[in-house]
Amino acid sequence: MQEVLPNVRCAALASESSVQATARRLSENGMTAHIVESGADASRLALGLIPDDAEVFTATSQTLEEIGLVAAIDASNRLRSVRSVLREMDMATQWHEMRALGARPDVIVGSVHAITEQGEVVVASASGSQLGPYASGAGKVIWVVGSQKIVPSLDEAMRRILEYALPLEDERAQLAYGQGSFIGKELIFYREYMPDRVHVILVKEKLGF
Repeated sequence: MQEVLPNVRCAALASESSVQATARRLSENGMTAHIVESGADASRLALGLIPDDAEVFTATSQTLEEIGLVAAIDASNRLRSVRSVLREMDMATQWHEMRALGARPDVIVGSVHAITEQGEVVVASASGSQLGPYASGAGKVIWVVGSQKIVPSLDEAMRRILEYALPLEDERAQLAYGQGSFIGKELIFYREYMPDRVHVILVKEKLGF
């Protein structure tokens, strides 16, 4: 199989005007938008948005790993990490309990693959395990998103996923699991109707895929 090289144009950071316009449109679409300068700022803000004693599920995300947010949540004394609980469970005998824990956490923290300047959010997934909590299962959703993921349109969002995010995720999966990745399911957020449920932290740094 021929190697697919990522389209490096998809790694360019958005302009200041694009970031500001995207944040406004996200807010108009019912999602609370935050703009921060760095991954460290994003990590602090995300932790501050999570209430004490919340059950927190961290979706698999290169962005979260890069900024140390997964480790911070796992190590927190005031939060309950779903991932930490799942690691102690046996998939062969406790699959139904594990599935329920991941499907309806108090808070899910992750990232996305593209956000349009019209405030639409696009997530692609192989298994789809994070899509249910994102869509409605989680009480609160927090996305940390590098501004290189801002695109002009939904067509460009899909192109970014196919030409940039997927080749990089395929490479990561080969190293981590010994098998490649693929797009099994996609989720598009056009609007969120629950106030304060979805928070999008736009970061003026290149983070993740």
